[in-house]
Amino acid sequence: MSDPIEAAIFETLSRADPKGVGGKSVEPSDVAKALQAEQWQRMLPKVRATALGLMRQGRLTITKKGKVVDPANFRGVTRLRLPTEAETAAALALLPPAVAGDDDDFA
Repeated sequence: MSDPIEAAIFETLSRADPKGVGGKSVEPSDVAKALQAEQWQRMLPKVRATALGLMRQGRLTITKKGKVVDPANFRGVTRLRLPTEAETAAALALLPPAVAGDDDDFA
């Protein structure tokens, strides 16, 4: 089952950036409003947390004033956009290496 917040982030981005080149961005509040129009403020922390997780995976970029933020230390008004190839590679390089024999099989 997919995460509805994650799906809403990518759906909102696909409307803003139909070519998927990573140039257009959206506000986290746009995603929260798409999820819950009446009480979008309650969804905003969840949207930000999901976006941060996606950024750490190299699937999303969070920017502030047009510059990529440090995922370990940022505050204030941010925007979300698809990452460039270089940003994805940099994020993946920071992930811990996979342990040999550590798979998701529950056999």
